Amino acid sequence: GVVIACVVLLFARPRLRVGAEGIAVRNLLTYRLIPWSEVVDISFHRGARWARVDLPDDEYVPVLAIQAVDKDRAVTAMNTIRGLLERYKNINSR
Repeated sequence: GVVIACVVLLFARPRLRVGAEGIAVRNLLTYRLIPWSEVVDISFHRGARWARVDLPDDEYVPVLAIQAVDKDRAVTAMNTIRGLLERYKNINSR
């Protein structure tokens, strides 16, 4: 029972944090801090299950913290993150 509970709790781990250093993405088993210099955009492609951080050379990091099944909450989160993206990229480009 404990093993099953631990596996289920992994799905509560995904998190996205935005700060002056960049975007911190924590998914089920991975954590990555992406500096603003590497962030191209944050997108949610049609038909995708979750958002993603777009990187140079057509690479991306999935963001399991923002999922399509969350509907209005996902839209609100994406709007907030896009505003922060614009703010921090402008600060770091100076």
